[in-house]
Amino acid sequence: MEAAITTIVSQFKVYAGNEGSSTTLSRDEFHKLVTSQLSNLVKNASDPGTIDLLMNSIDENNDGELTFSEFWQLIGKLASKQGGFI
Repeated sequence: MEAAITTIVSQFKVYAGNEGSSTTLSRDEFHKLVTSQLSNLVKNASDPGTIDLLMNSIDENNDGELTFSEFWQLIGKLASKQGGFI
């Protein structure tokens, strides 16, 4: 599990560092991360409308960017769904 967490953190940092703050994901950075890293787990990952809905559902402070904590919510939801817990 340590390797999985390290991978998630490092991938977040890779995408967050592309534009703006290096500690948050912009909408475009989030879209690129989801389409390249989570496309098998997020239905319609390439659809901008899907990305907007998904981002809005986890952007707790509605600032248009995702912190790692906000992003982690998505990881938890995807893992729960993948594991058959929801």
